Amino acid sequence: MMARISLPPPSSALHQKIEQHFQRRLGAALEPMRAMAHQQQVLAAIVELEKKVAGWNAVDQELKELAAMAAAFSIGCSWCVDYGYWASVSHGIPVDKVEAVSAWRDSDLFTDLERRVLAYAEAMTETPPAVTDEMVAGLLQDLTEPQVVELTAIVAVENHRARLNAALGLTSQGFKERCEIPVTGGN
Repeated sequence: MMARISLPPPSSALHQKIEQHFQRRLGAALEPMRAMAHQQQVLAAIVELEKKVAGWNAVDQELKELAAMAAAFSIGCSWCVDYGYWASVSHGIPVDKVEAVSAWRDSDLFTDLERRVLAYAEAMTETPPAVTDEMVAGLLQDLTEPQVVELTAIVAVENHRARLNAALGLTSQGFKERCEIPVTGGN
C-alpha cells in the first residue's frame, strides 16, 4: 500500500528540524512525522506529546514496549509493529519475546504480569474497550495505581499512533531489518 498522504510534505523549519533529528538518531526520517507535517499545528502537538511520553518513567520500559506492540498488532498498523520491533530490541527485549507478542497466549516466554499487561492492552484497543474491573485488579497486584495510569496512557498513545498511521496508509519502513544485521566483534 502507498501512503495516502504525499511524502515528503511541504517543507517548514519545524519539519526540517525533526527530519534532521531522526536522521541523526535513527538514520531515517519517520514517515508519520512527514505525514503530520502537512498540518504544522498537528505536527507540533504530536512532537510535544512524544517528548512528554518519552519522559514517563513509572513503568518498566519492557512492559511499556510489550503493551504498545500488543496494541499495534491489534490495530494492524504495520508501521507501528515495524518500529515497535526495533524499539523493543533496542531497549534490550529479547528478539524471541518481541516476535511472540502477536501470539503471546501460546508462548511460555511471558511472565504472569506481562500476560496481564498484554491482555489489558488488547482489551483497551478493542472498540468499544473491553477492560474489566478484574483486569485492573490483576494489574494492581504488581503495579501501583500511578503505574496503571501510565500503562493505560501508553496504550492510549499507541492507539493514537497506530490509528493515524493505518488511516494514512503508512506501512513498514524497514526498522525491523536493522535489528537483524549481525554485529561483528572488533579484532
